[in-house]
Amino acid sequence: MEKRKLGDSAIEIAPLVFGGNVFGWTTDDAMTFRLLDAFTDAGFDAVDTADVYSAWIPGNSGGESETAIGKWFKKSGKRDKIILATKVGAELSADKKGLSKKYIIAAAEASLKRLQTDYIDLYQSHYDDPLTPITETLEAYDQLVKEGKVRITGASNFAISRLEESIKISQQEKLAVYQTFQPEFNLFDREDFETNVAPFTTANNVSVISYFSLASGFLSGKYRSKDDLQGSKRSGMVEKYLTSRGFSILKTLDEIAAEYHSTPATISLAWLIAHPAVTAPIASATSPEQLKQLTDAATIKLSEEAIEKLNKASIW
Repeated sequence: MEKRKLGDSAIEIAPLVFGGNVFGWTTDDAMTFRLLDAFTDAGFDAVDTADVYSAWIPGNSGGESETAIGKWFKKSGKRDKIILATKVGAELSADKKGLSKKYIIAAAEASLKRLQTDYIDLYQSHYDDPLTPITETLEAYDQLVKEGKVRITGASNFAISRLEESIKISQQEKLAVYQTFQPEFNLFDREDFETNVAPFTTANNVSVISYFSLASGFLSGKYRSKDDLQGSKRSGMVEKYLTSRGFSILKTLDEIAAEYHSTPATISLAWLIAHPAVTAPIASATSPEQLKQLTDAATIKLSEEAIEKLNKASIW
């Protein structure tokens, strides 16, 4: 399987990243272990999580996903087979948030403990922190890299102007530099990425690891009317996709999926994998059947005609 390089680093990953937001939330430990084993057995090697997953669930405080992954590392002995990405900065509590140097150092230690490892391959700023000087944030990452606790750093959910400023300061001060960026990008949500993000990341060799790759499940074809949203935990996130443009995308996905004897979810991910500005999309699964739909995307090479049909159907 073709590997793709992360920025200027020596780290290479397979063209699909497992989203760990489901671990410790919609998958218990047994299913988490089963999914991660199947993912690595299929030749994939990158898992993305965050310290805040899944603090939004009543009774949870964050760290549940990292804890589940740490248990799998201990049980499976597969830490060396994984490119591990996690994030810091989202609010865990009133005093646990942001990108101050003191907090990043403490949060990294807490993540390492939960993950039962002594290093993080890719440590990312989950959200921008306008209250903390950029230099202070970068100094924290630089310290962690020099200590061997972090290999490379990245950012998520930043305005491009702030990402650009951060990279410029890294270069000026010779500090650890963001080598990856996580934006929202999928067949439906294209405009901001293709207009603002991709020109910058491509020009500056910043690797893109896109999230919401299946538009909260809409692009799987599971939700085709408001009736399909009844009882779904994702109803509030998916309803915005139920438009004429959304239905046009699904119709085209159905046609191409039939042509490739595949599924809309697989074709959606294959389109992302084929995008020249994307290093690897993030996608989650809660069952082996769902996981196979994701991993199959890396084995499908869409024709130029298929890509053009999808581009036309999803034009904004």
